Amino acid sequence: MQSLSAMAQSGFGNPTTLTNQQPKDTSKTNTSTWQDEPTKIYYTQLTSKLKFYPDTLLHQFHRRNFSQPWLVNTGNQGSPTTSLLFKPEERVGPTLGYHVFDVYRFQLDSLKYYNTTRPYSVFTYQLGSKVEQLVSLLHTQNIKPNWNVAMMYRKVNSPGYYKIQRTNTDNAFLTTNYTSTDKHYSLHAAVVYNKEQNDENGGIVSDSLLELDEYSNRSVIPVLFQSSTYGTRRSPVTNMQRDVAALLQHSYTFGATDTSYNEDSTQFTTQLKPRFGLTHRLSFSSEKYQFKDLRPSREKYIGFFNYSFPNASDSVFTEQKWWVLDNALLLNGFLGKPTNPLSVNVGWGIRSDKFSTEYGIGEQNTQYISNYLTGTIKKEAFEPQQWGYEGAIKLFFSGQAAGSFLVDAALAKRISKTVGSVQLGFSQALHQAPYNYTRYQNQFVSFTKSYNKESSTKLFATWHQEQWKLSAGVTNYLISNFIYLDASLQFSQYAPSFNLTQVWLQKRFSWRQFYLDNEIVYQQKTNLAPVNVPLFMGRHKIAIETRAFKKALLLAAGLDVWYHTPYTASGYAPFLNRFYYQDAITASNYPVVAVFFNFKVKSFRAYVMVDQLQQLFTTNTVLISGYPAQNTMFRFGFNWVLIN
Repeated sequence: MQSLSAMAQSGFGNPTTLTNQQPKDTSKTNTSTWQDEPTKIYYTQLTSKLKFYPDTLLHQFHRRNFSQPWLVNTGNQGSPTTSLLFKPEERVGPTLGYHVFDVYRFQLDSLKYYNTTRPYSVFTYQLGSKVEQLVSLLHTQNIKPNWNVAMMYRKVNSPGYYKIQRTNTDNAFLTTNYTSTDKHYSLHAAVVYNKEQNDENGGIVSDSLLELDEYSNRSVIPVLFQSSTYGTRRSPVTNMQRDVAALLQHSYTFGATDTSYNEDSTQFTTQLKPRFGLTHRLSFSSEKYQFKDLRPSREKYIGFFNYSFPNASDSVFTEQKWWVLDNALLLNGFLGKPTNPLSVNVGWGIRSDKFSTEYGIGEQNTQYISNYLTGTIKKEAFEPQQWGYEGAIKLFFSGQAAGSFLVDAALAKRISKTVGSVQLGFSQALHQAPYNYTRYQNQFVSFTKSYNKESSTKLFATWHQEQWKLSAGVTNYLISNFIYLDASLQFSQYAPSFNLTQVWLQKRFSWRQFYLDNEIVYQQKTNLAPVNVPLFMGRHKIAIETRAFKKALLLAAGLDVWYHTPYTASGYAPFLNRFYYQDAITASNYPVVAVFFNFKVKSFRAYVMVDQLQQLFTTNTVLISGYPAQNTMFRFGFNWVLIN
């Protein structure tokens, strides 16, 4: 429900405009002045026609990548992440089940499809203490007014503050979108590549070492997985996840076209009155997860499996792969005004899923053929006062996932300037366990397990009042047969149904150049539910924003503060690349503080900040036992937009 969520948060989007198209009559032109127009750039997403515009704001430019809104990692940028704001895994149909690197990955269903009147490039660079680096380059341009190509590459690399915790991440995508001059045919295509590598140090041997003066240099604190026979820069234990995916979606819409010309007949606009159409969607993806330990020991694996590793050449290796080919055909129908019709589509899909586990001395393979039905109904709100609503269903009726389904529905409207915007939503899912929950195998041990289908229900409501700079919302989850990893590193299933309620509030105060942003979250779960969440979290920012040098320079400077109430935090299991539930260790920290200075000159934005400032006066923040956050650190970054 991305489109309705976006409407609720941004006043239901912006009015659409018709893009000029090339005429069929070659004696007239519709492109002669196209590249001479002022620069215009926007993007849409695969399932929506709402237009969004690139972020050019300075207010939150300094905030760290991959940590919003409530994500935390294992102490290094690029390392595994988990959210302090509970959210069940969204899945329907067969899946592999590795998600700790999801925040770094480009996903086919959430890519941006651009449209711009001029070639548009964005170069981003960020540098932090201990050579923490991020580099990204985005370039997009329209080959024709109705045909765009975009590509992006991003590199994240960080050795980290502690021993052998290096991360190395590569992400890239290529997208193109095309609409015929008569508006009947449209095409979206994309290719995605992601690779995340994480050196596992097992965590520091004791969090109490952070308080000792002899370990003020964090790189000398002993860690669980260090090996005197392997080296001091790299860990013998690594996790790697890599995926490649491709998408082709094209549609043909039947209906009458209406062409209107300007006064001298040199420019025209084509509008299609859609009636019905066909959509074909074909996607392929290949995903691989790999764990290696080149210096295993019996002590390292106590509690997971028992083996003495008598040979110096022993290693622990497991690799799981997933290939999926998905082919779907949809019938589309349209009702109402051509500028904003009610669209309905129903269709049938067939997919092939192949899973494999390789463990050094053998390989196990499983393949499924599944059939599913899918359908959506949608009406987007392009103007204030319009209703926007959307419903979707996906049901598997054959194959390993037979009986699994996902139902989504949402309703949104901007009622008035005084009342603001409201959104109501519902979702219901029934799904089977991912592949990696059901099988684990290396050279020395093998686990297999089966589960009942997991059920999750979500109800939510949000409210946004622009004039008061106020937003609020409530979400309630009802979950049964919840599958999780327990403290003994075994997958378990909690059969009873449990509720988890979340309430959040955002409010911004301003007076002249001074701003105070506030965001608070309350979460309440059933007492026995195996879920680790803090009861209360808050994020606050006080800043001054002003202009200088005849308003050519925009400045923003201030403090960011983030905190949570004490709670039993999740643990991290390197052997399974997953966070687990535990109830023995409590995370209790001082508020996290950052000082920032942001500035902007035309299309150039930059920031300078000092992060983890509280560490000057207390010990490091520890949200995951054994994996403390960095020391007080300096960060610098910039974003430069280039327009040809």
